[in-house]
Amino acid sequence: MIHILEKDVADKIAAGEVVDRPLSIVKELVENSIDAGASSIAVEIKKGGKTYIRVTDDGCGIEEDQVERAFLRHATSKILQAKDLERIETLGFRGEALASIAAVSRTEIITRTGQSKTGIRLVIEGSVPAEREMTGCPEGTTLVVRDLFYNTPARKKFMKSDAAESGAVIEFVSQIALAYPKLKIRMINNGNLLFSTPGKGDRYKNILTVFSRGIGDDLIPVQAEDGHLRLEGYISGPGQSRATRKHQIFFVNGRIVDSKVIGKGISQAYSDKLFEGRFPVAFLFLHSRPDTLDVNIHPNKRQVRFHDEGAVTEFVRAALRQALLSKESIPEVKQKDIFKTPLAEKKDVPCQRFAETAASEAVMRQRAEKEEQVDIKKLLSSLRQEEEKRAPVLKEETLSYKTDGEAPGQLSSAAVKTPEPTPEQTRKTPPPFDFDDLTITGSIFGTYITAIDDDNFYLIDQHAAHERIFFERLMAQYRASEKHRQPIMIPIMLDISYPAAQEQEDWSNALARMGFLVEEFGPKTCIVKEIPVFMGLEEAEQFLKDFTDKAAEGVHLDNIPAVEKLTMRSCKSAVKARDYLKDSEIRQLMEDLKKCENPFSCPHGRPTFIKMTQYEIEKMFKRV
Repeated sequence: MIHILEKDVADKIAAGEVVDRPLSIVKELVENSIDAGASSIAVEIKKGGKTYIRVTDDGCGIEEDQVERAFLRHATSKILQAKDLERIETLGFRGEALASIAAVSRTEIITRTGQSKTGIRLVIEGSVPAEREMTGCPEGTTLVVRDLFYNTPARKKFMKSDAAESGAVIEFVSQIALAYPKLKIRMINNGNLLFSTPGKGDRYKNILTVFSRGIGDDLIPVQAEDGHLRLEGYISGPGQSRATRKHQIFFVNGRIVDSKVIGKGISQAYSDKLFEGRFPVAFLFLHSRPDTLDVNIHPNKRQVRFHDEGAVTEFVRAALRQALLSKESIPEVKQKDIFKTPLAEKKDVPCQRFAETAASEAVMRQRAEKEEQVDIKKLLSSLRQEEEKRAPVLKEETLSYKTDGEAPGQLSSAAVKTPEPTPEQTRKTPPPFDFDDLTITGSIFGTYITAIDDDNFYLIDQHAAHERIFFERLMAQYRASEKHRQPIMIPIMLDISYPAAQEQEDWSNALARMGFLVEEFGPKTCIVKEIPVFMGLEEAEQFLKDFTDKAAEGVHLDNIPAVEKLTMRSCKSAVKARDYLKDSEIRQLMEDLKKCENPFSCPHGRPTFIKMTQYEIEKMFKRV
C-alpha cells in the first residue's frame, strides 16, 4: 500500500540531507549571517555543538511577520524563479536550512530589523512553534540550537566525539575568517574565546591569527586576472611543503569548496618543484562570474561545477607558476634552522590546535562567559551597548534588499559579493626573480656556486641546475617541429633488456622527437647515430641507458606528461658534484639556467637555489 508520510516524519527525512552534524548547522547559520549583511558574527558551541550552538550577527534581521515563514521548507528571500539559479550570488539560496535545523533540534531565534523598535523571540521544537514573544534586542539575529537530534536518536549516535565535532566547526569558522577579512568573527568553544579577527580587511593578518606564523611567515602572495576569472591568495614556496593536502583551502566567490579542478591546477604548478607525496600550502580565493559555474550540485554546497574546467585549471596553474618564479619562492635558510635542533613537522591545522589543546593556547586565556549556562536575554543585553554603536550600514559585499520598483523580498543585483581588499591591504604577486641582479662570487666544494645581490647570499647547486637545463632542453626538442641533431662519428651501441625491447617502438619514437636517431641492431641492441646538439657523447649515452631502463618499467608514452615524467627520472648525466667548473663554465651555466621556465628546482623537485638574507647572517654574528 502506498501512503503519504506524516509531516514530522517527512521533515526529519528531508533534514537528513542538510543536517548531519553540528558543522552543518554552523555552516548554514554563518552563511545566512553573511547574506544578511553582517559586519560582526559570533559563533559559540558547547560539547562539539551537540548540546548548544549559538550564532549571533548584526545583520539586517527578519521582519516580525516573516519569522515563522523563515522556518517553512523552501522559504527564501534569495531567489524567486528558476532563472535566478543561473546567477546565484548568495551563499544560501535553497530555503531548507532553518526548516531542517528546527526539525531535529530545539531552536530559538531572536531577531530585530533596523526599522523595528522591538525584536521577536520564537522557540521551535521539532518543527512545532512552542513560544513566541516580543523582546528587546539589538539589530540583527541570534539563533540558538540546543539538543541536536534529541528526537532522532538513531542519527545522534553517529556523531563523532566532542573534540572531533568541535574541531570541524572551528576549522570551518577559521576558513570563513579568511574568505571574509572585513567581517569581525569570534569563535567560542566551551566558554573559551579561541580567536577574534579584527575585521579590518587584511586577509594575511587573519591567516596569522587563525593559523600560525609557522605557516604565514613564508607565504607568497598570488594575484592574477584573466577575463571573468580573478585569483588572489597565498601559497608556500617549494621549501615549505606538507605531508597532506589539509593546508590547501579553496574559495569560489566567497564559498568554501572542495575542488579537484583547482587542486589539479596546483598540482601542475608544483609538478617539478616538490618530491612525490609532498603538498604545498595554498589559500586561494577564486572569483568568477556567477553564470560561469553551478553551485547547486550538492546539498552541502561544498562543491561547484565550472562550465570550462580546463580553462580554470590552466588559469590557476599559470597564476601560481608566475608567483613561484619570484625571489620569495627560493628556500631561505634562517638562524633558527642552523642553531636549533629540527622539530617534527607541527600539526597546526586550526581544528587540532584549538579543539585538542584549547586550555594551553594563549588565545584562549580570555574567558568568553563566566557561567556554564548563559541566559540568552542577558547575553544580548550585555552586547547591546557594543552593537548599537555600530552604524547599521550594509557593506558592499553583503546583502542588500531591492528598493523602488522591485518585488519585496527579492535580492537586488548588488547582492552578496566577496569583499575586496583595498590597494594598501592587498599584497601583490612579487615580480619575477631577476638573474641580472646576481653577482657570481665563486664556488665551494666543487659543488655549489656562490652569488649575492643587494640583500641576499645565494648557493646554487650546480648539479641540480644542470639537470633542470638538461631536462628543459630535451622537452623543448620533443615539442619542437624542427629537431637540432648532431651526427656522431662512432655510433653508440646501446644494450637493452628484453622488456625494453618489447616497448622499443614507443620509446624510440619519443627519443626521435628529442633529437636522437635510434635504429634496431639486434634482438637486444640498438645503434644511436645522432644525438641532440646540446649534449655531449658521455651524457647522451648515460641518458639513453637510464631512459630505456625506465621505459622497460611499463610507462605508456602516449602523451607529453608521460614523456616528461620518464625524462625527469632519466636526467642523471648532468654536471656532478665535485666537478670543478671554470669561471666561464659557471657563467654559461647561470646564463642557461636564466633561460629555463622553472630555474628554481631540478626536475625531481630538489631546489637549485637556497638563500640567506643579510639580516639573518648578521643575526648569527650578533650584529643585530
